[in-house]
Amino acid sequence: MRKKLSLSVILFFLIHVLILLPASAISASKKTPKELPERYKKWLQEEVVYIITPKEKEVFLQFASDKERDVFIEAFWRQRDPTPGSPENEYKQEHYRRINHANHYFGRTTPKAGWKTDRGRIYIIMGDPADIERHESHGKVYPNEVWFYKADPKLGLPPIFNLIFFQRRGSGEYILYSPVKDGPESLIAGYIGDAMDRKSAYERLLEYDPTLAPVSLSLIPGERPSLSADHPSLASDILISRLPSVPHKMVEDKYAEQLLKYKDIVEVEYSVNYIDNVSLIKIYRGPSGIFFLYYILQPKRLSLGAHEAKYYSHWKLNGSITDLKGRTIFQYEKSIPLEFTEEQMSKIKSVPFNLYDMIPLTPGNYKFSVLLKNTVSKEFTSLEEEISIPSDSSSLQMTPLVIGYKTESLGRSINKPFSFGNKIFYCRPEKNFIPSENLHLFFQVLGMTPELREKGVLKYSIFRGEEEFLSFTRNVKKYPGNTDFWEEFPLKNFTPAYYRVKVSLLDSEQKEILSEFEAFHISSRSAVPRPWIHTRAMPDSEDPIYSYILGSQWFNKGELEKAKKYLEDAHQKEPESLEYAFNLAKAYYLLKDFTRTKDILTPFLNNNQLKYEGYYLMGRVHQILGDLEKAISIYDTAISNFGININLLNSLGECYYNLGERQEALAAWKKSLEINPKQEKIKKLIESLSK
Repeated sequence: MRKKLSLSVILFFLIHVLILLPASAISASKKTPKELPERYKKWLQEEVVYIITPKEKEVFLQFASDKERDVFIEAFWRQRDPTPGSPENEYKQEHYRRINHANHYFGRTTPKAGWKTDRGRIYIIMGDPADIERHESHGKVYPNEVWFYKADPKLGLPPIFNLIFFQRRGSGEYILYSPVKDGPESLIAGYIGDAMDRKSAYERLLEYDPTLAPVSLSLIPGERPSLSADHPSLASDILISRLPSVPHKMVEDKYAEQLLKYKDIVEVEYSVNYIDNVSLIKIYRGPSGIFFLYYILQPKRLSLGAHEAKYYSHWKLNGSITDLKGRTIFQYEKSIPLEFTEEQMSKIKSVPFNLYDMIPLTPGNYKFSVLLKNTVSKEFTSLEEEISIPSDSSSLQMTPLVIGYKTESLGRSINKPFSFGNKIFYCRPEKNFIPSENLHLFFQVLGMTPELREKGVLKYSIFRGEEEFLSFTRNVKKYPGNTDFWEEFPLKNFTPAYYRVKVSLLDSEQKEILSEFEAFHISSRSAVPRPWIHTRAMPDSEDPIYSYILGSQWFNKGELEKAKKYLEDAHQKEPESLEYAFNLAKAYYLLKDFTRTKDILTPFLNNNQLKYEGYYLMGRVHQILGDLEKAISIYDTAISNFGININLLNSLGECYYNLGERQEALAAWKKSLEINPKQEKIKKLIESLSK
């Protein structure tokens, strides 16, 4: 018999902590830009109008207070800061310099503000051109400017390109030229020829200005478009259409949604520092029949503090499981301190950080949420995903495939995330490999019949695109065990490309019964950095913590009989745990088994171990069972230990009233009414007794 919770339990789960609200619980009323206070309207519609993403704009309009908008604006700029550790935000400084430049130079020929003009818009988006060529003096072409740019192809733009701005009919604002919509004829001063005869217009422009003419047909150097007006090249217009999205490609705007979801949970100093992540989530059945959610969370970066040749970080993890109705089924908190020497730091500074974790879950459909905060750098990241836990593991089913880069045999079976039997499986969200590695594959087949176990076949197929690249089969009976299946194969003959592996379960007639797919990638690089992993061994499968967690989940789902079964198991294994006993007592109470409620908590009452909730529950039970004197004694002790509140006072008044001690009842209820005057029922009782 244990005298206290095991250390492994304390390290594993801390129950009944901060309630993490699901994202679905947050509802914001979306405003229109006109409804914003003037300074935020100016910020949205003038200062960042060309660089804010549609998602960021949508989120910004949902904030209700100026404080929330200020936090968002700070986060907006931090997400774009190229040097987060420095005191200056170079991106923000450059952006406002471009706005000032546009307003100073590009609004001179039009009543518009410079930032509203075509040249101002492109300048704010793209910055200074590498070169500008102006054509303004000879009178045969309308005034125009050709801006030459070099661009990163990752932005979806050609590596080099031109843009033309011209004054239509020789006056007014310089507008952005389109080879398709405008054509060379629109650049020629006084041109009155057939607009459909683009060849004649081009030849005249070539005569007037040989350097401008080729650009008028295509903004992309080296392209040779058709001179026919009804068969123009669309490449230039595609280029123009992509320019507005260039600033959007420079930022991961997922942070905006996370800021909105967690604005009431995450402290202000964290909220502006969202960091993106990649994740992996899988569901597998443990050896005791419990289903576990396994997950990997990989933040985009791991920020560390330094002190006396030590590098450190401290993460706080809050997890939440809610059902599809938004009810909280389970929540937990973990503390993850990290510390490295200089030698360790040199090894991990260039590799990703992976957090491995696992949670036991009851059957059902849920929303899984994780909030991970770095208390050193004040950064946070989050994960949300809908998951499903099978309700019947006896029916024939195949779990999702998990692909790993390494396995490790353990001396014994251990309960760790992604450990199966006496092996631990190493994988990461990005399923990247190089040809010199082996690919490791794991999955489970549950509910397999003896016939399938004896005569079934597993077929493995690798596809490159739609083409089957590799295929082989294994007899099910060749694998040890009944549910877990491992496979490993070398990648030396795989060329860099994207692949899919398919595993099929075939019956004795080679008919496919079940199948699962998973994708992976063979990299052209010589090496792929493997992550530094933080993981922790969990209690063994017989530890009562699992029964307690599952019982608590059934309790929160309102399935009291199922909750009772698991909570009784936890209490029997660890009868001296107050937490286990109290939650079982709550289940008995709601099932109206008041005698067993009393029996469970009496030892803790006698030893003065109960908290306020325990005293109140015991008082109610004795009151229901008719032992009013004992109930009064318990309520009095609770008031002495924890102070007065209306629940204790009202229950105390009920006991005195039923004993015929009217003055004592009146005193208790009057005190309750002083605390909360809005108790109409208590007012009527006091009036009745006062008469």
